[in-house]
Amino acid sequence: MNYSEYNFDGLIGPTHNYAGLSFGNIASATNAGAASNPKEAALQGLAKMRAAMEMGLKQGFLPPQDRPHLKTLRALGFSGTDKQIIEKAAKAEPQLLANCYAASTMWTANAGTVAPSPDTGDGKVHFTAANLAANFHRSIEADTTSRVLKHIFKDEKYFVHHPPLPGGMHFGDEGAANHGRLCKNHDDKGVHLFVYGQDGEKFPARQKLRASEAVARNHLLDPAHTIFAQQSTTALDAGAFHNDVVGVANGAVLFLHEQSFADRNAAYAAIREKAPFVEIIEAPAAAISLEDCIKSYLFNSQLLTLPASNGAGGEMALLLPQESKENPRVKAFVDETVSRNNPINRVIYKNVRESMRNGGGPACLRLRVVLSEEEAAAADRRFILDDAKITALENWVNAHYRDRIAPEDLSDPALMEESFAAMEALTVLLGMGKFFDFQR
Repeated sequence: MNYSEYNFDGLIGPTHNYAGLSFGNIASATNAGAASNPKEAALQGLAKMRAAMEMGLKQGFLPPQDRPHLKTLRALGFSGTDKQIIEKAAKAEPQLLANCYAASTMWTANAGTVAPSPDTGDGKVHFTAANLAANFHRSIEADTTSRVLKHIFKDEKYFVHHPPLPGGMHFGDEGAANHGRLCKNHDDKGVHLFVYGQDGEKFPARQKLRASEAVARNHLLDPAHTIFAQQSTTALDAGAFHNDVVGVANGAVLFLHEQSFADRNAAYAAIREKAPFVEIIEAPAAAISLEDCIKSYLFNSQLLTLPASNGAGGEMALLLPQESKENPRVKAFVDETVSRNNPINRVIYKNVRESMRNGGGPACLRLRVVLSEEEAAAADRRFILDDAKITALENWVNAHYRDRIAPEDLSDPALMEESFAAMEALTVLLGMGKFFDFQR
């Protein structure tokens, strides 16, 4: 059976702004209060998707969620018309209003965890939407994320959907940002690497061991093909709030920083025991500091297996943010890595600055889903991109998005009205019906 990897990127929403809501995310805190450019953000994201497609890779997308999330504001005691709710929240709880305006669903590496059918006990693709319990503005995403995933992957013959984990912070789950799959080929039985955290001295850990263990159980993963490794508190306190800031796994390659794991030797030993085919490509701390990693998002790159049709079967490309090119130490390490005899032999730098200013690099913007030809055919093809569809999305962005949002704009009901009009137009474009909470 022929399997392919699909990258489902989050389509950046019309209320993209810099409210500094994510504790432990240094870029988010640094840029809090600055003016954002939602139109440029969405077009940058779409340009990245187009670049992957031009390399022959399969590309999908997830729609934004409806923001501001009036359902949450109503549940918290704000009443009246939609306009009155915004006005009351802006006066009484402006920070709460900012949370309900966050366009953070754009970072779909946190949408959930996916296990492809070769790895699961029942031979189906399993999805668990992340509860994102560590941050309020993200925790309100989980229900709609589940609904979106079920909408796209609805055929029960092929797909199984699990609800977000219960238990709040005790079972805090941040999705694929702390999970990687190692395999020789997509259709082989893979080894799943779950990375969890313990609170550091500066910042709390978001991914809990019990959450990773629960997801592995629900997905019917073979314990002999599953690894649980602890992230280092050194990396966490440096600003690696998710493991994908300091490491990325793809196929038979693990590309990461020397200080990624709490016990580097034990983690590497477990990986080599259960996935002996893996090549570990490590950046030594002496060459690349954690500060360099956090600022450049070197390891929050997309590590992509190039299709055999390009004459490069098994070879890999790094899709990096422009900030990695602008850091001389990081650029030198990337050049040296590509020059060596390893699968990574191509580098593409893309401008995703609007996302980066909120602490999200190329890898944050995508959820990887491995599908057989039959499974892909069963998915909703409206969310699988081709040139015409991506052009239609670009036209939609240009028609509906602002090119500037400042913090004070969140109190203006006109922004809500514009956002809802944009989302209404998107649901029409995609034939989704009355899908989002504001439409019901």
